[in-house]
Amino acid sequence: MSRIGNSPVKIPDGVTVTFENNTVTVKGKLGELKQNIDAISVKIEDGTVILERPSEIKDHKAKHGLYRSLIFNMIEGVSKGWTKELELVGVGYRASNQGQKLDLALGFSHNIVLNIAEEVKIETISEKGKNPIVKLTSFDKQLVGQVAAKIRSFRAPEPYKGKGVKFVGEQLRRKAGKTA
Repeated sequence: MSRIGNSPVKIPDGVTVTFENNTVTVKGKLGELKQNIDAISVKIEDGTVILERPSEIKDHKAKHGLYRSLIFNMIEGVSKGWTKELELVGVGYRASNQGQKLDLALGFSHNIVLNIAEEVKIETISEKGKNPIVKLTSFDKQLVGQVAAKIRSFRAPEPYKGKGVKFVGEQLRRKAGKTA
């Protein structure tokens, strides 16, 4: 029994959800998202979205909870938006942006310049005495996570000093160094 798949998704004010041709379309004040759905039936009634699976096959059970979570994330995204913050830990690590271009100095011989998708709003925060922060905001949760993971992959945090690009609030597993 899927507990996630069985719970209905409430549709807030200002958000419209339609289901036709096996595609769920969610429109809100921040944007519009689409998701193809197969093997699961979707009902939209009384301001809620209800998903039902046709049988107890393992594939249907798996997709039941998956599509419910995807639809919930889409509704949450077009109404409130999603935000990820990355922190650059290390001496001389800097970040700046000009429009949709992110310029990162991560201790390599050259700066890394990354073009960010138009749907993602980017902001860099640099305060004296604190680590630089890159803030990503969008209505598409998957896109924000993908861009954040790409930025983190340039210099993942190392386990000894914790230097690198990490998510704000991320707990790193630290190792002890050499002992004399």
